[in-house]
Order: sequence, then C-alpha cells, then structure tokens
Amino acid sequence: MPDVFAAVSDPTRRLILGRLRDEGESSLKTLARCLPMSRQAVTKHLDILVAAGLVTKRSQGRNRLHALRPEPLREVEDWLAPYAAAWDERLERLRFHLHGED
Repeated sequence: MPDVFAAVSDPTRRLILGRLRDEGESSLKTLARCLPMSRQAVTKHLDILVAAGLVTKRSQGRNRLHALRPEPLREVEDWLAPYAAAWDERLERLRFHLHGED
C-alpha cells in the first residue's frame, strides 16, 4: 500500500489515473497530448503507476496501451473505511449537539 500512496500523491499521476478511468485504455501519445510535459516525463509517471499496480500496460502492434487497475485503490478504501466511519460518527454527534437534537 505505501507504493499506492506515493503514486497518488502526485497531481500529474492522479490526472493520468482519472483519464484512464474516464476514457479507458490509452496510448502514451494520447495521455501525453493533454499534459504540459514531454513523453519521457509521462513515461516516468506511468512507470511509477505500473510499479504501484495501479496501471497495466500491454503491446498492440507498435503501441503500448495503458489501462487503470483499480484494485489497489479499493484496498486503500477498505483500509480507510474505519477512519471514515469514526469521523462520520463524530460529525453526526456534533450535528445533534449544534441542533439540540437527542
């Protein structure tokens, strides 16, 4: 999980993940088109996402296609769920307190 946190800590990588989520499998050329950086820089970001298990890549002819692999994000979500539940409970108690409800 630490690799996942490190991978999603960067805004460019989050943007790439969002594009893959919204648009599906994409080539490096397609992903690089919307980013203000070189293809080599995009490749480095993709390599980090692949190493974290968030993206897969496969060859199709001369192209390499990248696809989102959301399972590691679900693992993080499962790990965070108890914390979210605790905060929800605290916020609910605060709401009751502020509104004078029982």
